[in-house]
Amino acid sequence: MYLVYLLLRLLALLPLRALHGIGGGLGRLLLWRGGRTVHNTAVNLRIVRPQLDEAAQATLLREVMAEGGKSASEIVKVWGAGAERALGLVREVRGEALLDAALAAGKGVIIAAPHLGCWELLNYWLCRKTPMAILYRPPRIAAIEGLLRKVRGALAPEQVRADGAGVRTLYKRLAAGGTVGILPDQKPRAGEGQIAPFFGREALTMVLLPRLAARTGATVLYAFAERLPQGAGYCIHLLPAPQGLAAADLAVACTALNQGVQDCVELAFAQYQWQYKRYSADGLISPYDREQG
Repeated sequence: MYLVYLLLRLLALLPLRALHGIGGGLGRLLLWRGGRTVHNTAVNLRIVRPQLDEAAQATLLREVMAEGGKSASEIVKVWGAGAERALGLVREVRGEALLDAALAAGKGVIIAAPHLGCWELLNYWLCRKTPMAILYRPPRIAAIEGLLRKVRGALAPEQVRADGAGVRTLYKRLAAGGTVGILPDQKPRAGEGQIAPFFGREALTMVLLPRLAARTGATVLYAFAERLPQGAGYCIHLLPAPQGLAAADLAVACTALNQGVQDCVELAFAQYQWQYKRYSADGLISPYDREQG
């Protein structure tokens, strides 16, 4: 992994605009080749933007695929440049007062960070504001975990495994007034979620975040790092959670959870990771296999 780290450091010397140009080209190449990723993305876009005609859908698909390529290529800059230099790419922060107030309240903060924009840069920014623990699933290749710790450096969050012990750690953190980060659109395992609407269609939705909010009284804020045009840098967004997210009724809570993700996505629609099969789950009709071919 040392050679990978060295390569990241060298490639990080390239301007962000150049890296985004390379990533956009890779995304368009993937679109030209087709395959499962392109298919799933196209299906999702037809679901969430049904009002668009075929030409408009094709244009949106090209934009989404290009942004997906940028999300991969920009990691070179974010990891290879080091946390502090990468944070120099942040041009604006919207909603920072919400986080400052939540931290001052001392009742715990839950950061709901969707698969939107550049979440690695968001991690750096949040960890510079406050110590943070994030729920994660270990990578399949163990050496990657060591690489992540090295590139994140002093601004690395505490990584809490997504298991029973990890969840208990999150509760303790919040009870002590700490901050935790969770991916609110992470698809839960079968039997561990709640069906709730996401962009107008039923989707399996996590229940962990609403339960954490309900049981601890922690403030929930949504956050993402928007990629600015032409490699200009990034804008950090922090948004309040919709009402009802901590409701005892999980259907109400998960509907609010998904609404919060939608509110973020609408601010940078093409930068969302639309390739995920969010609408497939036990008990739901999968649109992906049905429309394949």
